[in-house]
Amino acid sequence: MTAEFLDFSRSRGNDLSTPVPALGFPGLKSGDRWCLCAFRWQEAFEAGQAPRVVLRATQEGALAFCSFADLKRFAVDLA
Repeated sequence: MTAEFLDFSRSRGNDLSTPVPALGFPGLKSGDRWCLCAFRWQEAFEAGQAPRVVLRATQEGALAFCSFADLKRFAVDLA
């Protein structure tokens, strides 16, 4: 997670930063890892706000929404 992506996600109606104790959700901060749906990642990518990805943990189904080349450019596990 990056602060920029968390701000972007909040602006799209998905506040991932605010804790929700009733659901056991601690809230996310920059540097955290979180499973993100491919559609939201692509939306963030198109807005220039995409976070890095762990490509080896990314489901193949993400390719229905995102190009492999774009995901690969943002991969933290290929460096």
